[in-house]
Amino acid sequence: HALLAFTLGVKQLIVGVNKMDSTEPPYSEGRFEEIKKEVSSYIKKIGYNPAAVAFVPISGWHGDNMLESSEKMPWFKGWAVERKEGKADGKCLIEALDAILPPSRPTEKPLRLPLQDVYKIGGIGTVPVGRVETGVLKPGMVVVFAPAGLTTEVKSVEMHHEALQEAVPGDNVGFNVKNVSVKELRRGYVAGDSKASPPRGAADFIAQVIVLNHPGQISNGYTPVLDCHTAHIACKFAEIKEKC
Repeated sequence: HALLAFTLGVKQLIVGVNKMDSTEPPYSEGRFEEIKKEVSSYIKKIGYNPAAVAFVPISGWHGDNMLESSEKMPWFKGWAVERKEGKADGKCLIEALDAILPPSRPTEKPLRLPLQDVYKIGGIGTVPVGRVETGVLKPGMVVVFAPAGLTTEVKSVEMHHEALQEAVPGDNVGFNVKNVSVKELRRGYVAGDSKASPPRGAADFIAQVIVLNHPGQISNGYTPVLDCHTAHIACKFAEIKEKC
């Protein structure tokens, strides 16, 4: 899971060492330190800095160190993390969660909205649905859908049945578009601003690939199916440049 998280760009990590009530003896400091040492070594190899990761001994079943400090682990003096944004410390899991730094929303980047679905709603028309990844979507914008190259105006933007003046990264929205039928759009297309760095299809690209598990051999000419945001499309490894 740690490798998957790092691969997907998750920068911050908390390690909750659960089932402390089931150690031998129960709530064993030695067992916690053993796990902490082992996991620290592993996540360091992946790319995380263990000094910036909170390790919290917990028992989800009994609620120890979840919301408040547990009397059953007097040896645990609390967790502390050091990172370039500053230090943080605490005693329990909820404090570690509160110490997570919220990510900045990339509103200044060009609009990219991969379509999850397209609906035809009576009395309204064609409504593509998806999550804003970067940029800002506003009513009145002229958007282009890649790779089809269709251009149209956004009549309105809604989230949870409420009209929005703008949608920002992280928002799951539906937006009504003019003069485009449901059949012309599909899941996997990407909407962007036609006037500011619109999205385009790519004939090829360079990717860093992490192989978690594979039964055969991967070589030049290998043809996997690629899932990129909501797109699901066959591609080919033209050339393997290097192994890290």
